[in-house]
Amino acid sequence: MKKYFLLLGILLVILAACAKPEKQVTNKQAEKSTTASTTKTEKVPKKEEVKYMRVLEAVSEKKSLAEVEKSIQAGQSDIDEVNAKGESSLLIATHENNVALAKLLIDNGANVNLQDHIQDSPYLYAAAQGKTEILAYILEHSKPDQKIYNRFGGNALIPAAEKGHLDNVKLLLEKGQVDINHQNNYGYTALIETVALRDGSAQYQEIVRTLLDYKANKELRDNNNMTALDYAKQLGYSEMVSLLS
Repeated sequence: MKKYFLLLGILLVILAACAKPEKQVTNKQAEKSTTASTTKTEKVPKKEEVKYMRVLEAVSEKKSLAEVEKSIQAGQSDIDEVNAKGESSLLIATHENNVALAKLLIDNGANVNLQDHIQDSPYLYAAAQGKTEILAYILEHSKPDQKIYNRFGGNALIPAAEKGHLDNVKLLLEKGQVDINHQNNYGYTALIETVALRDGSAQYQEIVRTLLDYKANKELRDNNNMTALDYAKQLGYSEMVSLLS
């Protein structure tokens, strides 16, 4: 009988030892299950990115300055993106003489030298078309490339002079580091073109006088072997003849 109770005790001890690990495994599994459940519950859904209008789109659709600025600050589009004509946002703003918009774009790094399909750039167009405030801002806050020319091979000064934009001529000569004696595809300098293609009126006499004050070369000849003085004589511009003699 004693043996029977002894064997029974040993058996109970063995059974207890075997049952303990099973309990630990169950606890560990429960812990894993709880952790996984908690992690899954606490996962934060990804926030959807806000889409802003492209800078070129905002400018083309004539959105407000504040809306254009939002598009720029969003950084989701290239500020120098161009349309089907090769026109950038800055060139569009220059066409429209939208000074505030042009300043905003320039302040945010818009390229003043980027040319469209007819080789106009914001810088060249502002100079040629009398957009004086935009031209002044470009010269003050950017770096126009003086080696980029218009479709006639001219620099910014030649059409500014020929179109009678005295303020632009003075700006370019004072601050633009422009080549006063540059010759375009026809051999015209700013001086020659001002005489040859215009009416010799007081407005153009003043431009000729300004160019001469800045040491424009009177002796240069165009592709027809003509100087500015030759054209003044040919066209009967007596006041210009006096200035150029």
